[in-house]
Amino acid sequence: MSDQPIDLNQLRERIDAIDKRLVELLNERAGIVVSVGETKRDTDSPIYAPHREQQVLEHILAQNKGPLPDRAMEAIWRELMSGSFQLEQGMSIGYLGPPGSYSHVAAVRHFGSSVESHQFQDIAAVFRDVQAGNCTYGVVPYENSTGGSVTDTLDAFAEFDVTVYAEAMIAVSHCLLANINQEDIKIVASKPQVFTQCRRWLENHLPDAERLPMASSSAAVLEAANRSDMAAIGSALAGKIHGVNILRSAIEDNPGNITRFLIIARQAARPTGQDRTSIMFTTSHEPGALVDVLAVFRDAGINLSHIDKRPSGRENWTYSFFIDAEAHQEDTVMAAAIDKARALCAAFKVLGSYPRAERVL
Repeated sequence: MSDQPIDLNQLRERIDAIDKRLVELLNERAGIVVSVGETKRDTDSPIYAPHREQQVLEHILAQNKGPLPDRAMEAIWRELMSGSFQLEQGMSIGYLGPPGSYSHVAAVRHFGSSVESHQFQDIAAVFRDVQAGNCTYGVVPYENSTGGSVTDTLDAFAEFDVTVYAEAMIAVSHCLLANINQEDIKIVASKPQVFTQCRRWLENHLPDAERLPMASSSAAVLEAANRSDMAAIGSALAGKIHGVNILRSAIEDNPGNITRFLIIARQAARPTGQDRTSIMFTTSHEPGALVDVLAVFRDAGINLSHIDKRPSGRENWTYSFFIDAEAHQEDTVMAAAIDKARALCAAFKVLGSYPRAERVL
C-alpha cells in the first residue's frame, strides 16, 4: 500500500479518457449494426433473434473478469442491443400497462429502453395487436414462482394465433406506495396475483384494509396517486413515473419472487440446443386420457417443467392443458413425441419453441 494520497483529478482524467475511447468504439460498433440491419432487410430476417441474443450475452459474460458483476454487464449489453434494434429497423413492444407495470419492467429489462413500446389495458389486447402486426413483439406474464400461472395469458393463447418467441425471468420486488401515511390506509389496490405474493405482509401490517383488485399493479398506483384513503402495491418504477411515494419496499413474502414472462411474436425462433416448447391441448373425454398424453413425453425421456389447465370454453367440464417441454419442436425425439401426443388429443397446438432463459433479470 502506498502512503501517497490518491489524486482524484488524475483518476477522473483517466476515466474521461476511457469514456472517450468507449464512445468511439460504441459508434464503431453501431456502424456495423447499420450494415447488419441493411442485410436483414434485404433477406427479410427478423431484427430480434433470441438465439443470437443468447450467443452475444454468453460471449460477453465469458469475457467478464470483474470487478463489474455479470448482472451489470448484461444490463449494459441489453441496452446496447436495444439501441441496435432501433438502428437496424424500428420495432415496437406491447405490454400490459399503464407504464410502471411489471410487464413494463420486464420489457425494459429484456429489450432495453431504446425500443418503442406501447401500453395496453389488458393482456388480450397485447395478443391482439401482435397478431395483427401492429406490435412486433408482446411481453406477457406467464407464471409466478409463488402465485402460479397467469390465467389471462393462458386464456389468450386459446383465442389468438401468435407464437412464443422467447422468455424472460424477472425478479419481482413489491413496494407499498401511497401519498398518505400508512396508518391512514383503508384500501390497498393491486393485481390479484400481487395480493397472493404479499399475503403474509398484508395480514401482519394492514389486516383491516380492503383489498381492491385491479387490471394491473401500475393502474393501482395511478389510482392511489391522489387518494386520501388508498395505497397500492406495485413497482418502484411505477411510483417514480406516477409520483407516488414508497412507504415500504420488498413486502413480498418470498424474497426470491420471480415472474416468468413470454415474448410473443408472429414468427418462430431457431433451435439453440437449450430450448423449451410450450403446448396447449385438449384431451378426449375418456378415463386416463391426460395420463396417456403425458406418458408420451415421459417415455420419450422429455422433461415437462410446467403443467396447468383452463376451462376449454367448448363445453362444460372440458379443459385445455398447458405444458412446457424441455426440447425444441424440431428435435427428432420431440417431433416424434408431438406427433404421438397429437393423435391422442381432441385439439393440440404447439404455442412455440424458444431459448430457455438462463439468468434472472
